[in-house]
Amino acid sequence: MSSNAQPDYLSVKVAQLLPYLRRYARALTGSQNTGDTYAAATIEALIADQSVFEMGFSDKVALFRAFHAVWTSAGAPVQEEGELGADAQAQKRLGKLTANSREALLLHTIEEFPVFEVAQVMAIDQREAQALIETARREMAHSLSGRVLIIEDESIIAMDLEDIVSEMGHAITGVARTHKGAVQLFAREKPDLVLSDIQLADGSSGIDAVNDILKDAGDMPVVFITAFPERLLTGERPEPAFVITKPYSEDQVRSAVSQAMFFSSTETLSA
Repeated sequence: MSSNAQPDYLSVKVAQLLPYLRRYARALTGSQNTGDTYAAATIEALIADQSVFEMGFSDKVALFRAFHAVWTSAGAPVQEEGELGADAQAQKRLGKLTANSREALLLHTIEEFPVFEVAQVMAIDQREAQALIETARREMAHSLSGRVLIIEDESIIAMDLEDIVSEMGHAITGVARTHKGAVQLFAREKPDLVLSDIQLADGSSGIDAVNDILKDAGDMPVVFITAFPERLLTGERPEPAFVITKPYSEDQVRSAVSQAMFFSSTETLSA
């Protein structure tokens, strides 16, 4: 550990940022367990050496830069031994993408780093970071298309999500405002992806609706939208791989939907 490092970085600053690192790691790997393994490895690395926090970066950039040192040294992405079905197919598709492009896109859209900070996190030139983001957008846009069920109780937001997802080339199976409505729409036509708010119009839970849907859905990716992402990123229970923060941007939705189509995030959640 650097002799000048302050002992409260891990206990205070890193702890505050850890939910967002876990969100990023999970979106990057498509798995809560795998993502958390990389996040834990990052913390272990920081226990040994916190000098990244002395390089003049923001605390969030420093933490994510430490993560990327671990991530790249492990030769990511890594296909887990015995991985089958949709997860194995996802890794095959990821292997065809331009190296480092997904990382750059996720950092820029989901975690909202400006391009210059993406470059700092990834230890690359700013122009290279911008090129990687643009490459990822092109490659992900042409990767997969499918049917999307939207669970959202606010009409304006639901319409906006419909427009974004439709412009991406996906078909909308329906828009549900309640838990019951979501289950009914799913029974009518099975989607390839669910895009869901957490709190619904009648006081019901989007999490409960998704859990009921996933009982019969098999492998299906899910993207959650919430104003309080940290509530879903505690590490105390099964959590979603893809979480968008409200208010969201069009870029965030496009990126999360594209990323989620690569994976099957079917872990059930606790309300």
